[in-house]
Amino acid sequence: MDKAIIVIDMQNDFVYGELGTNEAREMLPRLVTKLEKVVKEKSADLIFTQDTHKEDYLSTQEGKNLPVVHCIKKTDGWEIINDLQKFIPYAKAVIEKKTFGSTRLPSLIKPYEEVEFVGVCTDICIVSNALLVKAFYPELIVSVDASCCAGVTPESHAKALDTMKACQCVIRN
Repeated sequence: MDKAIIVIDMQNDFVYGELGTNEAREMLPRLVTKLEKVVKEKSADLIFTQDTHKEDYLSTQEGKNLPVVHCIKKTDGWEIINDLQKFIPYAKAVIEKKTFGSTRLPSLIKPYEEVEFVGVCTDICIVSNALLVKAFYPELIVSVDASCCAGVTPESHAKALDTMKACQCVIRN
């Protein structure tokens, strides 16, 4: 397989919890349809990430800047949303990440010609991971399906897409 789709942080806390947004819930049917097609056609490998924090989250730098307890490991909010659970058995990997970008992700995507990002939040974790991967592999096609992403706000979503485009990521709708 020459393509991987990286599904970023589609967890209860980011879709239905305190950090959930209408935009995340509105894009979900498009994401489900996309992943159903990918699984049916076997057109890409799937890799899921999970934002993963410990009980001491509020004492971390992130917790001090975003004082909303979320994605505490093994809680309901940490779990990947039910709508996407059916795709987990098809995933090449489900990786936990303790910060915005995954330091493990570059080692998993080395064999691909293209890596496409979907999920949440466009303006935090998607942009972090897309630029991290692009820095590791400047000749790799790094793309983002904007229709299957959601940011903290529509404005910050658009700004993140502009940033990734400026850094030579391909933005698709």
